[in-house]
Amino acid sequence: MNTTDAPAAQKLVWFKSSHSGAEGGDCVEVAAAALVHIRDSKQFDGPVMTVTPAAWAGFVGLVTS
Repeated sequence: MNTTDAPAAQKLVWFKSSHSGAEGGDCVEVAAAALVHIRDSKQFDGPVMTVTPAAWAGFVGLVTS
């Protein structure tokens, strides 16, 4: 796991879960590139966590099963 600075993360294309509502609850956004970048959807300029695609797939597999 790594963190990325906000200026570098601004160049990515971010996606919020389709399960996220418009009422501004606890949500994350994900940007897939060579690595998968994850951030708090309420803090665009905040820290970004970066993981490998395999690590992200493993996480998603655990939380969706």
